[in-house]
Amino acid sequence: MSRAHDEQTIALAAIFQAATLVDQIANRGMVPQNSLETSLYSLFVTDPKITEDIFGGVRELPYNLSMGLKALNDVVEKKKDPKSNSVTNYVLSMIMLEQKLSKNKEMLNTIGTRIDAIKEKARYFNPEHESPLDNPSSYTHSNVVANIGSLYQDTISSFKFRIQVGGDPRHLQNAENAARIRALLLAGIRAAMLWRQVGGNRWHLLFFRSRLRPSLHKIMSQKSNTD
Repeated sequence: MSRAHDEQTIALAAIFQAATLVDQIANRGMVPQNSLETSLYSLFVTDPKITEDIFGGVRELPYNLSMGLKALNDVVEKKKDPKSNSVTNYVLSMIMLEQKLSKNKEMLNTIGTRIDAIKEKARYFNPEHESPLDNPSSYTHSNVVANIGSLYQDTISSFKFRIQVGGDPRHLQNAENAARIRALLLAGIRAAMLWRQVGGNRWHLLFFRSRLRPSLHKIMSQKSNTD
């Protein structure tokens, strides 16, 4: 079992978590707060010491990425669930958009600059005005989410290929939900970039899922070991 496989599994679970959250907002209008915080938080961790730090650290990883780990496990173990088709389609679409983004240096620079600006604004939604990285809930404030959503609209949405999110019109037409969905799509694309950086590629997901199983089971089992 290699470190590279562990990192690829973490990154892929993060993509699946963002996709699952998008699906839940579109169909239910609500999501677990911790999972939402973890995904949005990851956009602002730009200089991690290790991959796990992007999602709250080694100890918290099985909890913070529990939704994504479960969704990924369902795919690896080929558990049939009609809802998983939408989630997998979102994952593949995020990976495709990341490939387009990686070739557009100007857009990457724009995203980086605006992420830094949003990070600074998030400081004001932290009660003690400390670094918002000390309080990931700062990034789920409606104003911050709206700014991330606008960033997605101004950049990723300009590509000809767009992710079509299906769900309950009552939830999709809600402006706050729409912003959360766009923010999560950006978080998923960020995770797809991480996945590529640690050696993952689309063929691994389609044809070599069994390679993920040992790392996936190891990470998921850490939850019971740390309880």
